[in-house]
Amino acid sequence: MPIQLQVDQLSWSINTTSILKNISFNVNKGEVLGIIGPNGAGKTSLLRCITNQQQNVRGAVLNGSIYLNNKKINHYSTKQLAQHFSLVAQKAEAIFSLTVIDIIKMGLLPHKGLFALDDDHDREKVKRALIKVGLAHAEKMAFNQLSGGEQQRVLIARALVQQAKILILDEPTNHLDVYYQHQILDLVKQLKVTVIMTVHDLNLASQYCQRLLLLNQGQLIADGSPVDVLTESQLSSVFKLPCQVEQRATEQDPTSPKPRIFFSLPHKQDSTISVGAQDE
Repeated sequence: MPIQLQVDQLSWSINTTSILKNISFNVNKGEVLGIIGPNGAGKTSLLRCITNQQQNVRGAVLNGSIYLNNKKINHYSTKQLAQHFSLVAQKAEAIFSLTVIDIIKMGLLPHKGLFALDDDHDREKVKRALIKVGLAHAEKMAFNQLSGGEQQRVLIARALVQQAKILILDEPTNHLDVYYQHQILDLVKQLKVTVIMTVHDLNLASQYCQRLLLLNQGQLIADGSPVDVLTESQLSSVFKLPCQVEQRATEQDPTSPKPRIFFSLPHKQDSTISVGAQDE
């Protein structure tokens, strides 16, 4: 697969505080890449740099290079970047009384002139996106009256209308219950676009991501498949807890077992818990 995004020797600091340190990796077209690590590891900061949002931070200094389709990221205009990247944040803001269809139509903006009106082709794109995320019945509902899972699906529909080449998701399952966590990630995986997302639940990352980056204290610790990254030694070292990893097949892919991770407190032998309860 062709390389779509290249991060080369990336370091980022704010007022002399180092946030990211000498990070390098590539993202292939159509890949689902998960970024994992404990709180403060630099996951969201890395997303900000990838989408060129770090320039809005006062006192920030960026070293290294980020290339999008072999062109430096800072050589793109804001509108051009919006045609390549679509961002779904951790928690959707209550956007006044805008309806679902109003939110989704925002995805048309990067491809239209300032005063251009929507045409039949635009309306068809919005309709298809609504159907894709299962919200055709809710187009006239107020966005701020939807559940967390429904709001995330609306924002993904907006990303579909935006026709971005790379979908960026920052903790897309945060604040969602188990059903919606799996619903959102399964939907994302079926979109057949390049996906880069931060995931705090390692078991969800194992199940839905093709490749993982493990960060700790701003450094890239491991880069590879879930089997290669989610090892007992690496996870115990990064999360500072004893770790057990099991290989389990899934109904969707019985030939490729997925790692299943459990942590425990060292002084309580009976306190083993799933990593689903782990913080970011």
